[in-house]
Amino acid sequence: MGRKNSRVSKKPDHAFILAAGRGERLRPYTDLLPKPLVEINGKPLIEHALDHLKKAEIKEVTVNLHYLADLLETRLALYNGPSITVSKEMKLLDTGGGIKNALNTMGEDPFYIISGDSLWTNGPDKTALERMAAAWNPDKMDLLLLLQPVSRMTTTQGVGDYDLADNGSAIRSPDKKGSYMWTSIRICKPELFKDTPDTPFSFLEIMDKAEQNGRLHGLIHDADWHHISTAADLERVNKTFAASQRVA
Repeated sequence: MGRKNSRVSKKPDHAFILAAGRGERLRPYTDLLPKPLVEINGKPLIEHALDHLKKAEIKEVTVNLHYLADLLETRLALYNGPSITVSKEMKLLDTGGGIKNALNTMGEDPFYIISGDSLWTNGPDKTALERMAAAWNPDKMDLLLLLQPVSRMTTTQGVGDYDLADNGSAIRSPDKKGSYMWTSIRICKPELFKDTPDTPFSFLEIMDKAEQNGRLHGLIHDADWHHISTAADLERVNKTFAASQRVA
């Protein structure tokens, strides 16, 4: 019997949600709420993400907390879905350090990472997470990013974080004039955190290293993703969701 292709591997069953930040640019909505609890269409942002993970049959989710952590922890305890572990940070560890701090909860296999304010819809055939799992090839990739075409971003403003090579490799655009914005949704190998500092650091450092090694790939999202940064963004997206419901 021949060697089994490592690409035919089980899809990720763990996920990490980044939810520790202060969401300063979303004030006044975040004066009394952590950003992941701000609502879109009557539901907290983080629960939209959790619903996607639940549909993808994710079994374990770790959420890091800092700003107004007790409010978020209380709400998460009520969610009926994957088992949720919280990782409280006494001081902010940034996007890389926060994940590394709780890496022991993620198991040894690749896992999804999602920002607590991520908001997206799914395409007509497969969900975004299903498409990512199908595209994931651990022989060629250490990190797979879901990328949103800037040309399709009309409700919120897009920034050209990346371009894509013909082989699917993601290439960061230093001048922010690339064709795609990174959605923050990704599949990541835990070994990427080897030799990273135990102090706060940005996940961007891991992304850049994976790119330098030719191991950073991208997948183009086939539906909507919204970059909710400011109060105006939030209000526009809420209007968009309300309008879509009226049409339906």
